[in-house]
Amino acid sequence: MKFPGRPGLLLAFPAIASVGSGQVQSAPRTILAVGAHAGDMELTAGPLLIHQKKRGDRIVILHMTLGEGGNPRLSPTAYGNQKRKEALAADSAIGAETIFAPYKDGEIPNDDAARRYVADIIRQVKPVYVVTHWQKSIHKDHSATSAIVQDAVLLASLPGVETAHPAHRGIRGIFYADNWEDAEDFKPFVYVDVSDDMLQWRGAVSKYEFVRGGISSFHYLDYYDALSIVHGAVAGKHRAVSFDIDSFGKRRVLDALP
Repeated sequence: MKFPGRPGLLLAFPAIASVGSGQVQSAPRTILAVGAHAGDMELTAGPLLIHQKKRGDRIVILHMTLGEGGNPRLSPTAYGNQKRKEALAADSAIGAETIFAPYKDGEIPNDDAARRYVADIIRQVKPVYVVTHWQKSIHKDHSATSAIVQDAVLLASLPGVETAHPAHRGIRGIFYADNWEDAEDFKPFVYVDVSDDMLQWRGAVSKYEFVRGGISSFHYLDYYDALSIVHGAVAGKHRAVSFDIDSFGKRRVLDALP
Protein backbone atom coordinates (compact mmCIF):
# COMPACT_ATOMS: atom_id res chain seq x y z
CA MET A 1 0.00 0.00 0.00
CA LYS A 2 1.63 3.23 -1.14
CA PHE A 3 1.70 6.34 1.04
CA PRO A 4 0.16 9.10 -1.07
CA GLY A 5 2.31 12.20 -1.13
CA ARG A 6 5.53 10.41 -0.21
CA PRO A 7 6.98 8.47 -3.12
CA GLY A 8 8.59 5.20 -2.19
CA LEU A 9 6.94 4.76 1.22
CA LEU A 10 5.09 1.51 1.78
CA LEU A 11 3.01 0.45 4.77
CA ALA A 12 4.97 -2.66 5.63
CA PHE A 13 5.51 -2.57 9.39
CA PRO A 14 3.06 -5.42 10.06
CA ALA A 15 5.52 -7.65 8.21
CA ILE A 16 7.89 -7.05 11.13
CA ALA A 17 5.35 -8.32 13.59
CA SER A 18 4.49 -11.38 11.53
CA VAL A 19 7.82 -13.14 12.00
CA GLY A 20 7.40 -15.97 14.47
CA SER A 21 9.32 -16.14 17.73
CA GLY A 22 12.84 -17.37 17.18
CA GLN A 23 12.50 -17.28 13.38
CA VAL A 24 15.36 -15.57 11.54
CA GLN A 25 14.48 -13.42 8.53
CA SER A 26 16.04 -14.33 5.21
CA ALA A 27 16.69 -10.69 4.22
CA PRO A 28 17.99 -8.49 7.06
CA ARG A 29 16.88 -4.87 7.03
CA THR A 30 18.21 -1.76 8.77
CA ILE A 31 15.99 -0.04 11.31
CA LEU A 32 16.88 3.52 12.29
CA ALA A 33 15.47 4.87 15.56
CA VAL A 34 15.79 8.64 16.06
CA GLY A 35 15.30 9.99 19.57
CA ALA A 36 15.45 13.54 20.87
CA HIS A 37 17.47 12.49 23.93
CA ALA A 38 19.64 9.53 24.80
CA GLY A 39 17.26 7.05 26.40
CA ASP A 40 14.10 8.05 24.51
CA MET A 41 14.18 5.36 21.84
CA GLU A 42 15.56 2.68 24.16
CA LEU A 43 12.65 3.17 26.55
CA THR A 44 9.85 3.41 24.02
CA ALA A 45 11.02 1.29 21.10
CA GLY A 46 13.74 -0.76 22.77
CA PRO A 47 11.71 -3.99 22.97
CA LEU A 48 11.00 -3.79 19.22
CA LEU A 49 14.65 -3.08 18.42
CA ILE A 50 15.72 -6.09 20.48
CA HIS A 51 12.99 -8.18 18.84
CA GLN A 52 14.22 -7.30 15.36
CA LYS A 53 17.91 -7.64 16.21
CA LYS A 54 17.23 -11.25 17.21
CA ARG A 55 15.75 -11.80 13.75
CA GLY A 56 18.82 -10.56 11.97
CA ASP A 57 18.04 -6.88 11.38
CA ARG A 58 20.64 -4.16 11.78
CA ILE A 59 19.67 -1.61 14.43
CA VAL A 60 20.95 1.98 14.50
CA ILE A 61 19.99 4.59 17.10
CA LEU A 62 20.52 8.29 16.40
CA HIS A 63 20.45 10.46 19.53
CA MET A 64 19.72 14.05 18.55
CA THR A 65 20.97 15.21 21.98
CA LEU A 66 22.40 13.53 25.05
CA GLY A 67 19.64 14.95 27.25
CA GLU A 68 22.44 16.54 29.24
CA GLY A 69 20.23 19.09 30.97
CA GLY A 70 18.18 16.51 32.85
CA ASN A 71 20.18 16.16 36.08
CA PRO A 72 19.82 19.08 38.52
CA ARG A 73 22.81 17.87 40.54
CA LEU A 74 25.30 17.85 37.65
CA SER A 75 26.41 20.38 35.06
CA PRO A 76 25.29 19.72 31.47
CA THR A 77 28.88 18.85 30.58
CA ALA A 78 29.27 16.32 33.39
CA TYR A 79 25.87 14.75 32.87
CA GLY A 80 26.38 14.72 29.11
CA ASN A 81 29.54 12.70 29.56
CA GLN A 82 27.64 10.30 31.79
CA LYS A 83 24.74 10.01 29.36
CA ARG A 84 27.09 9.31 26.45
CA LYS A 85 28.61 6.36 28.33
CA GLU A 86 25.15 5.14 29.39
CA ALA A 87 23.84 5.36 25.83
CA LEU A 88 26.74 3.32 24.48
CA ALA A 89 26.20 0.69 27.18
CA ALA A 90 22.42 0.55 26.68
CA ASP A 91 22.65 0.41 22.89
CA SER A 92 25.29 -2.30 23.09
CA ALA A 93 22.95 -4.33 25.30
CA ILE A 94 20.24 -3.91 22.66
CA GLY A 95 22.65 -4.82 19.87
CA ALA A 96 22.43 -1.39 18.25
CA GLU A 97 24.94 0.92 16.63
CA THR A 98 25.00 4.42 18.11
CA ILE A 99 25.20 7.83 16.42
CA PHE A 100 25.31 11.10 18.39
CA ALA A 101 24.05 14.24 16.67
CA PRO A 102 25.74 17.58 17.52
CA TYR A 103 22.72 19.27 19.12
CA LYS A 104 22.12 20.47 22.71
CA ASP A 105 19.36 19.42 25.07
CA GLY A 106 16.36 21.73 24.72
CA GLU A 107 17.85 23.40 21.65
CA ILE A 108 17.21 21.07 18.71
CA PRO A 109 16.87 23.49 15.79
CA ASN A 110 13.72 22.85 13.78
CA ASP A 111 15.39 24.08 10.60
CA ASP A 112 16.64 23.02 7.17
CA ALA A 113 20.18 22.34 8.41
CA ALA A 114 18.93 19.78 10.93
CA ARG A 115 16.79 18.17 8.23
CA ARG A 116 19.79 17.88 5.92
CA TYR A 117 21.86 16.42 8.75
CA VAL A 118 19.31 13.67 9.44
CA ALA A 119 18.75 13.15 5.70
CA ASP A 120 22.45 12.46 5.28
CA ILE A 121 22.41 10.02 8.22
CA ILE A 122 19.51 8.26 6.50
CA ARG A 123 21.49 8.10 3.25
CA GLN A 124 24.52 6.76 5.09
CA VAL A 125 22.62 4.13 7.14
CA LYS A 126 20.08 3.19 4.43
CA PRO A 127 17.20 2.13 6.68
CA VAL A 128 14.09 0.32 5.54
CA TYR A 129 12.14 1.46 8.60
CA VAL A 130 12.44 4.62 10.72
CA VAL A 131 11.12 4.90 14.28
CA THR A 132 10.84 8.26 16.04
CA HIS A 133 8.67 10.46 18.26
CA TRP A 134 4.99 11.16 17.69
CA GLN A 135 4.21 14.53 16.13
CA LYS A 136 2.68 16.20 19.21
CA SER A 137 4.49 16.43 22.52
CA ILE A 138 4.79 18.44 25.70
CA HIS A 139 8.55 18.47 25.03
CA LYS A 140 9.72 20.74 22.22
CA ASP A 141 12.69 18.53 21.40
CA HIS A 142 10.37 15.58 20.77
CA SER A 143 8.04 17.42 18.41
CA ALA A 144 10.99 19.05 16.64
CA THR A 145 12.66 15.67 16.14
CA SER A 146 9.47 14.21 14.70
CA ALA A 147 9.08 17.07 12.22
CA ILE A 148 12.75 16.90 11.24
CA VAL A 149 12.63 13.14 10.64
CA GLN A 150 9.48 13.31 8.52
CA ASP A 151 11.00 15.89 6.19
CA ALA A 152 14.44 14.25 6.23
CA VAL A 153 12.97 11.02 4.87
CA LEU A 154 11.72 12.93 1.83
CA LEU A 155 14.95 14.92 1.40
CA ALA A 156 17.02 11.74 1.62
CA SER A 157 15.08 10.29 -1.31
CA LEU A 158 15.62 13.21 -3.68
CA PRO A 159 18.75 12.98 -5.88
CA GLY A 160 18.66 16.75 -6.38
CA VAL A 161 19.26 17.36 -2.66
CA GLU A 162 23.02 17.26 -2.23
CA THR A 163 24.63 15.87 0.93
CA ALA A 164 27.74 13.79 1.55
CA HIS A 165 25.98 10.56 0.53
CA PRO A 166 23.80 9.62 -2.46
CA ALA A 167 20.00 9.50 -2.32
CA HIS A 168 18.24 6.65 -0.53
CA ARG A 169 14.66 5.77 -1.49
CA GLY A 170 14.28 2.48 0.33
CA ILE A 171 12.29 3.61 3.39
CA ARG A 172 9.02 1.73 3.64
CA GLY A 173 7.51 3.43 6.68
CA ILE A 174 7.90 5.88 9.56
CA PHE A 175 6.55 4.66 12.88
CA TYR A 176 5.92 6.73 15.99
CA ALA A 177 6.66 5.27 19.42
CA ASP A 178 4.30 5.41 22.40
CA ASN A 179 5.79 7.94 24.83
CA TRP A 180 4.04 9.39 27.87
CA GLU A 181 5.27 12.86 26.88
CA ASP A 182 3.89 12.49 23.34
CA ALA A 183 0.37 11.38 24.20
CA GLU A 184 -1.75 14.05 22.47
CA ASP A 185 -3.76 12.40 19.65
CA PHE A 186 -1.50 9.31 19.72
CA LYS A 187 -3.54 6.26 18.78
CA PRO A 188 -1.91 2.81 18.77
CA PHE A 189 -2.17 1.36 15.28
CA VAL A 190 0.51 -1.35 15.06
CA TYR A 191 1.23 -3.81 17.86
CA VAL A 192 4.33 -6.00 18.02
CA ASP A 193 4.64 -9.04 20.28
CA VAL A 194 7.72 -8.56 22.49
CA SER A 195 6.87 -11.14 25.13
CA ASP A 196 10.31 -12.74 24.89
CA ASP A 197 12.25 -9.46 24.79
CA MET A 198 11.33 -7.58 27.95
CA LEU A 199 13.99 -9.06 30.24
CA GLN A 200 16.75 -7.97 27.86
CA TRP A 201 15.05 -4.58 27.52
CA ARG A 202 15.03 -4.06 31.31
CA GLY A 203 18.74 -4.79 31.46
CA ALA A 204 19.48 -2.42 28.60
CA VAL A 205 17.50 0.62 29.76
CA SER A 206 18.71 0.17 33.34
CA LYS A 207 22.13 1.29 32.12
CA TYR A 208 20.66 4.80 32.43
CA GLU A 209 20.65 6.30 35.90
CA PHE A 210 17.47 8.25 35.20
CA VAL A 211 15.69 4.98 34.44
CA ARG A 212 16.94 3.31 37.63
CA GLY A 213 15.61 6.25 39.68
CA GLY A 214 17.18 8.99 41.73
CA ILE A 215 17.13 11.78 39.15
CA SER A 216 13.47 12.11 38.22
CA SER A 217 10.37 11.35 40.27
CA PHE A 218 8.82 9.71 37.20
CA HIS A 219 9.02 5.90 37.38
CA TYR A 220 10.18 5.26 33.81
CA LEU A 221 10.91 1.56 34.16
CA ASP A 222 7.62 0.81 35.90
CA TYR A 223 5.63 2.86 33.40
CA TYR A 224 6.95 1.29 30.22
CA ASP A 225 7.01 -2.19 31.72
CA ALA A 226 3.35 -1.82 32.70
CA LEU A 227 2.52 -0.31 29.31
CA SER A 228 3.83 -3.45 27.61
CA ILE A 229 1.35 -5.47 29.68
CA VAL A 230 -1.53 -3.16 28.70
CA HIS A 231 -0.66 -3.30 25.01
CA GLY A 232 -0.15 -7.04 25.30
CA ALA A 233 -3.66 -7.46 26.68
CA VAL A 234 -5.13 -5.44 23.81
CA ALA A 235 -3.08 -7.39 21.24
CA GLY A 236 -3.82 -10.77 22.77
CA LYS A 237 -0.16 -11.27 23.70
CA HIS A 238 1.72 -11.45 26.98
CA ARG A 239 3.68 -8.26 26.23
CA ALA A 240 3.55 -5.85 23.28
CA VAL A 241 4.68 -2.42 22.14
CA SER A 242 2.58 -0.11 19.98
CA PHE A 243 3.20 2.49 17.29
CA ASP A 244 1.14 5.02 15.40
CA ILE A 245 1.61 6.01 11.76
CA ASP A 246 0.68 9.04 9.67
CA SER A 247 -3.06 9.37 9.12
CA PHE A 248 -2.73 9.14 5.33
CA GLY A 249 -1.22 5.69 5.76
CA LYS A 250 -4.33 4.33 7.49
CA ARG A 251 -5.99 3.25 4.28
CA ARG A 252 -6.57 -0.11 2.64
CA VAL A 253 -7.75 -0.53 -0.93
CA LEU A 254 -9.29 -3.95 -1.61
CA ASP A 255 -10.88 -5.59 -4.63
CA ALA A 256 -13.29 -7.34 -2.25
CA LEU A 257 -13.67 -8.12 1.43
CA PRO A 258 -10.89 -10.48 2.55
